[in-house]
Amino acid sequence: IGRSASSRRCFTRSARLQMTEAGVEAPREDPQDTIFGKIIRKEIPADIIYEDEKCLAFRDISPQAPTHVLVIPKKTISMLDRAEETDAELLGHLLLTSKKVAAIDNLGSGYRVVINNGKEGCQSVYHLHLHVLGGRQLSWPPG
Repeated sequence: IGRSASSRRCFTRSARLQMTEAGVEAPREDPQDTIFGKIIRKEIPADIIYEDEKCLAFRDISPQAPTHVLVIPKKTISMLDRAEETDAELLGHLLLTSKKVAAIDNLGSGYRVVINNGKEGCQSVYHLHLHVLGGRQLSWPPG
């Protein structure tokens, strides 16, 4: 609805349906109101595999690889472009958490960490998140 064909490709039918079922419109500017904000507040269920005081990691509901985990900060940052210099430690923590998640899921043969930023970067939920993908040989270029 009102999106270009390339923008629509960023949202799979299943992802759009799941966001709609959770009462979330995409994209949203306020990370508190996204599906991820609801997961952080435990208002909706998620398969959480790691959590600490700064972030949590959970399995993607529409996996694009055998292992597809999302790592999100508990601090509300809508997208990488909105991160500030004061977020440097948190951003590093998210990367180290991605490494922990890869170890939890036995991805010793390799994995990919992806951040989608903005409309043309196919960001579907406007709460900063890192995708940890693995469990098979990944191709390049990604998209």
